[in-house]
Amino acid sequence: MTQDTAFAILKTGGNIFLTGEPGSGKTFLVNKYVRYLRDHDIHVAITASTGIAATHIGGSTIHSWSGIGIRKSLSAQDLEIIASTDRLVKQIQNTHVLIIDEISMLDAATLDMVEHVCRATRKSPAPFGGLQVVLVGDFFQLPPVSKHDEETPQFAFASSSWSEALFDVCYLTEQHRQSDAALSSVLSAIRGGVIEDATLAHLDTRRIEHHNEHQHATKLYSHNANVDDVNADKLSELKGEVHVFEMVRHGQKAKIEALVRGCLSPERLELKIGATVMCTRNNPDKGFVNGTLAKVVDFDDADGFPIIQTKNNRRMTVEPMEWAIEDGDKVSARIVQVPLRLAWAMTVHKSQGMSLDAAVMDLSRSFAFGQGYVALSRVRSLDGLYLLGWNERALRVDPLIQAQDRIMRVASEAVEVAWSARTDDQHHHAQEEFIRACAGRLHKVEKKFVAGVATEVPMHPKRLAEIRKHFPKAYTPWTDDDDAQLKALHEANEPVKEMSEQLQRHAGGIRSRLKKLGLTE
Repeated sequence: MTQDTAFAILKTGGNIFLTGEPGSGKTFLVNKYVRYLRDHDIHVAITASTGIAATHIGGSTIHSWSGIGIRKSLSAQDLEIIASTDRLVKQIQNTHVLIIDEISMLDAATLDMVEHVCRATRKSPAPFGGLQVVLVGDFFQLPPVSKHDEETPQFAFASSSWSEALFDVCYLTEQHRQSDAALSSVLSAIRGGVIEDATLAHLDTRRIEHHNEHQHATKLYSHNANVDDVNADKLSELKGEVHVFEMVRHGQKAKIEALVRGCLSPERLELKIGATVMCTRNNPDKGFVNGTLAKVVDFDDADGFPIIQTKNNRRMTVEPMEWAIEDGDKVSARIVQVPLRLAWAMTVHKSQGMSLDAAVMDLSRSFAFGQGYVALSRVRSLDGLYLLGWNERALRVDPLIQAQDRIMRVASEAVEVAWSARTDDQHHHAQEEFIRACAGRLHKVEKKFVAGVATEVPMHPKRLAEIRKHFPKAYTPWTDDDDAQLKALHEANEPVKEMSEQLQRHAGGIRSRLKKLGLTE
């Protein structure tokens, strides 16, 4: 399924399991959907199964959002306490869409607990209390931690809530990370559980003897001890002054601790000129994303912030950024740190969700299904892969997941067939009905004369698309930066046509905004 089709299906408000191979664009599509929801005043809760995953998407853990915390089971008394906690009740009742990322690492019992909490707090017998629930992830990735009395993980799709909520599967099939046929064949072989001589031959071509052979590549290990040793040794080898950046914290202690645990930047970041670093947040305006590799080349004279240089020789100053947990429209906890970490080495676990240009991997001590697969799928091409070794476990994925994956693919094809059988008008009607059901605003309107009266009616998506061909920002919310630009153009006596071209907005929208800002009558 393409991203466009999945996006259109998401907008109809049904429960969705969004999946696909690494690099298929799951996170990109989720971010696009979140922007759409907020644009229509639809309250979305962005959560993930772990703190690390939560920091990637700028949300909170599902455990924190739902109030279940560290509980492994939910008694009637627990449910009563949660359902009588005003903050949690308000938070969950005000939510229209619940997104849970990295669903592969959430066990069935926890998903059932979340479902019970949603029903109780929203006072609705509908699955998840009537919320649209979007589960995101790939079950070939790292699994949930098994209990001591369980031989295999209890995956989320085995839960009763998964069955009751009737999730439609949107299996993305486009590839946006790997453009290398050889690497894609290796990953497909591992997913399919068919490791042939050709697969091993590809891996053999990438063998190296020592992690120092490729100085500029990130080192991935299965255990933290190896990571810490390599990073500490590498930093100590550099001459020059150590620059220290301490994390700043604000808000509720428990939530701050959750943010710190999930943040890829350390509480105390020590850097020197020459240090290999990795960016830990997305900042497209600055020119880096989560996973960008670089070197520290200097420190800013004014504030002392690190100046980095990427592999394509782009230099930029990296200023502190914020990680936050939102409760509704309020920020309940936040931490501030320079979004960098030493990147000579890191664990496979922390690399999940990243895209790397190059990586040295030691998979000889892999201990979990999917661990080797996660590591290998971090790189964009086979040329960027350097292997110190691997064990048999590294190339194995769970047979249960292989069988489930075949079921998911068939289910996705069925959803796509059903979708294609409906007309565009039916699609648009379903999307608009969902907005109305959430009390969202269909603010993309145009004036038409209905029975001789000028009336604002929802704009047909085809009409909106035509306008946005010429004015990409038409009917999107105005930001403070937009207003500042508009004021500057107005003060320069620029005509509305020129303002329209520079701000990429329709002339009518420019005039309306000028009036709202009190710049014209």
